[in-house]
Amino acid sequence: MTEIIDGNAVASEIRDDLTDAIETLAAAGARPGLATVLMGDDPASQTYVNMKRRDCEEVGIESHHVDVAGDAPAEDLYGAIADLNEDPDVHGYIAQAPVPDHVDYREVIRRVDPAKDVDGFHPENVGRLVAGDARFRPCTPHGIQKLLESAGVDLEGADVTIVGRSDIVGKPLANLLIQKADDGNATVTVCHSRTDDLTAKTRNADVVVAAVGVPELIDGSMIAEGTIVIDVGVNRIEADTEKGYELVGDVEFESAAEKAGAITPVPGGVGPMTRAMLLYNTVKAASLQEDVPVELP
Repeated sequence: MTEIIDGNAVASEIRDDLTDAIETLAAAGARPGLATVLMGDDPASQTYVNMKRRDCEEVGIESHHVDVAGDAPAEDLYGAIADLNEDPDVHGYIAQAPVPDHVDYREVIRRVDPAKDVDGFHPENVGRLVAGDARFRPCTPHGIQKLLESAGVDLEGADVTIVGRSDIVGKPLANLLIQKADDGNATVTVCHSRTDDLTAKTRNADVVVAAVGVPELIDGSMIAEGTIVIDVGVNRIEADTEKGYELVGDVEFESAAEKAGAITPVPGGVGPMTRAMLLYNTVKAASLQEDVPVELP
């Protein structure tokens, strides 16, 4: 019987396990602080920011938020970032994407203090990850590792096919899974929109990670019996519902679930883990900056 990997449950366990570390830091006068910066009024970004702030409140992390007008010059956003870099109460922060067209998001990332870059996107942190000395593992890839661990997946020598080569998921996840570590040592194939015969790549995999942003691209015919399927995609498609749409992943769930050994649902799979690992990185950032050792899950 196919196991449904419950991201909500695993994320809840991680949040619970972070509580002792947060209280240790607070007792030392260093309660972790996480800030969000939002330029503009993108509704999805605003919803995500609100969820992150609720997560902080739940575990005892101080939450800070900075709004920057969408029509403001880029220098206003850069100024907000500079202020956060100097704020001792903020141990980590994220500059929420997307930003308006007149702002270069890569320049935004370069201005973030690498020690506070809890997304793990700054070039210095990317380089450290590739070198096997990560300061912060990017939240979604690290969350995927935790999901695989929760499902008892042994990655030692396993064939993993990642469909998607983004800087946020595909590339960092590939780098993490090939590393010599208990949650690595896999043989990784990274596929993308120009990959020939994608089905041949996914059918030969022990683990398939779908992170390409194409609704229900991968179905049951494209995986082998017993494959572990991690679906990162969250896509809106028109549906006869009250909202007029429904959320689906990059995997056609019903047919894939008939063959998979374990599979993540959408929603309720990878999404909650991304938010939980952001809290994890914030606690780690506070521990490093304040020189207060803590035990992390």
